[in-house]
Amino acid sequence: MSKQISELEKMVANFRAFRHHLPDVGEAYDCLPAEAHKDGVLSGKVKRLMALSAALTHGCKACILYQTEEALKLGASVEEILESCAVAMSLGGTMAAGETPRVMEYLQEKGLV
Repeated sequence: MSKQISELEKMVANFRAFRHHLPDVGEAYDCLPAEAHKDGVLSGKVKRLMALSAALTHGCKACILYQTEEALKLGASVEEILESCAVAMSLGGTMAAGETPRVMEYLQEKGLV
């Protein structure tokens, strides 16, 4: 299995395990992201691309992989994802630039680039 895809799967599984032990916290946590990322004036896809840029500027590995996958599920193109990386780099400097290869590796593993 590919490295970044495997990382994402492990993170999701571990978060599910956390939720199993604290189901009330997990359920409460789900409410805000579900509301924030649903279609509104901005589409869910655009919101996921925004979240990807934020994740890159903060260096959150789990968030980077998760938001990339969620954006893809909502129909984001590789070009849209890469432009989101560029926006993150313009805001986050070397932190975002240092995390952008993670996105590229993930897209390569999925056969998209």
